Amino acid sequence: MLFRQFCDVTTNAFSYLFGCERKGEAILLDPVVSNVSLYLGLLDELGLKLAWVLETHLHAEHITAADTLRERVGAKVAVGRKAGIDAADRLLDHGEEIVVGDLALQVLDTPGHTPGCISFRWQERVFTGDSLLIGGCGRIDEPGGNGAQLFDSVTRQLLSLPDETIVYPGHRQGGRWVSCVGEERQNNPLFHGTSRDSFVALISEMHEPLSALMSAVRAANRRCGRMTAADLPNAGHSAGARALPCGPLPSH
Repeated sequence: MLFRQFCDVTTNAFSYLFGCERKGEAILLDPVVSNVSLYLGLLDELGLKLAWVLETHLHAEHITAADTLRERVGAKVAVGRKAGIDAADRLLDHGEEIVVGDLALQVLDTPGHTPGCISFRWQERVFTGDSLLIGGCGRIDEPGGNGAQLFDSVTRQLLSLPDETIVYPGHRQGGRWVSCVGEERQNNPLFHGTSRDSFVALISEMHEPLSALMSAVRAANRRCGRMTAADLPNAGHSAGARALPCGPLPSH
């Protein structure tokens, strides 16, 4: 098995590559369009064909590379059924698996940051998108965000996993790239010793309006990142040109 973690330097967004050497195929999770050359270069170096692009949710801080990679290498795109992404090849439900050779990624339904957030479990690792971050979690001020739902998702689906499960989040926070369930259960200030009502009250105070740029990014990402002439007229090809305040909820 092959595994790589990437970090987009302008948005601190993580992407993940999973490769099955036996079959010579790969899965790419949450790719950023400005990093397509990096992904393709590594796939070529490792001798892998990209079979699937997966999305944890409808992103607002960067344009996904899903459609670009589908056009370039023929990969299929899979997203959560409730993600609001219209152009995917497969819609995923809780408990389903994406299987490539010896790789099997299990879908966990983790809504709250957005209505369609999902996470993926692979062996002793869990990839949490923006639902659970290191010492924090995703905001709920995007359309459809729900604090009570997010608390339930994190506590029931993610923090209920074994302590040693490695947590790979959707964004870098505080310079860290990885955590584990036991550490987040004990040290994440938004969940340790916090009631559901207290969490909802706290996270509901963290509100910023959705900017025009973020709205345009979301519109493109509903089409798996396919751009139209109306998208981002002043922002260039990728929202990676600037960091946008929609991902991590700061720790307190």
